Amino acid sequence: MSFVFFVDTLPFPDLSLKAAHHPGKGDGLSILQGTLLNICSGMRQLLPAQPCVLCGSMSRDGLWCAACDLALPYLDAPHCPVCALPVPGGEVCGHCLAHPPKFSRSVALFGYTFPLDKLIHTMKYGEQLALAHAFGRKLAQRLAGTPLPDCIIPMPLHPARLRDRGFNQSLLLGTGIARELDIELLPRACHRVRDTPPQSALPWDERKNNVRGAFRCDADLAGKHVALVDDVLTTGATLNALAEAVKKRGAGEVSAWVVARTLRKS
Repeated sequence: MSFVFFVDTLPFPDLSLKAAHHPGKGDGLSILQGTLLNICSGMRQLLPAQPCVLCGSMSRDGLWCAACDLALPYLDAPHCPVCALPVPGGEVCGHCLAHPPKFSRSVALFGYTFPLDKLIHTMKYGEQLALAHAFGRKLAQRLAGTPLPDCIIPMPLHPARLRDRGFNQSLLLGTGIARELDIELLPRACHRVRDTPPQSALPWDERKNNVRGAFRCDADLAGKHVALVDDVLTTGATLNALAEAVKKRGAGEVSAWVVARTLRKS
């Protein structure tokens, strides 16, 4: 499949339904859910189609069409549960065994390859904020049915970077996930106290030093399971530095949730 980028589109209305569990009411709830889903399916057909942001074809499936969704680089292969790098058998990789990070589990939706890398770049630097909401919903779908944390902390931006960009994409992602999964969001729990150079501009072996001591956490997280949300996991240095800060405030467990994982070049 060939992709052409059509990013000047309107956000697709969110018609997703949150399922609630009510013991003893399974059959009635299933009938009700089925009825509601049929109603929403019918409503979706009444909505105007919009161009897919990837191929330009008219679609009612969201920001990208169903065909393009099938072609996206979903990270479905067995992978290390700690760093999310693909490994045979899905066991903890050698690097995480030898050098365990401060977070104990990672969930990544995609591999950071074309065209997903272009979509994330467009979200961050092209101010296409609807993509953040779409990624947040997709990541929430991936997380549904897994053990959930007590709270979500989005990767903070330094105030100077936030002024330049005008928004924090990790906060937008975290807001969508928190809403979909009914998890407490702590947007002001952590702060970036050093305005470091962008990690993407540095060699991999310099990134750990670049973010050392870059974060401060002010919240009392004693015994809590905290999920950190960011857009891309590459070396893990930034997420590791933030995880260290929240662990200093008592967090008992830290997970990392990202839209995409940079993969090793073969």
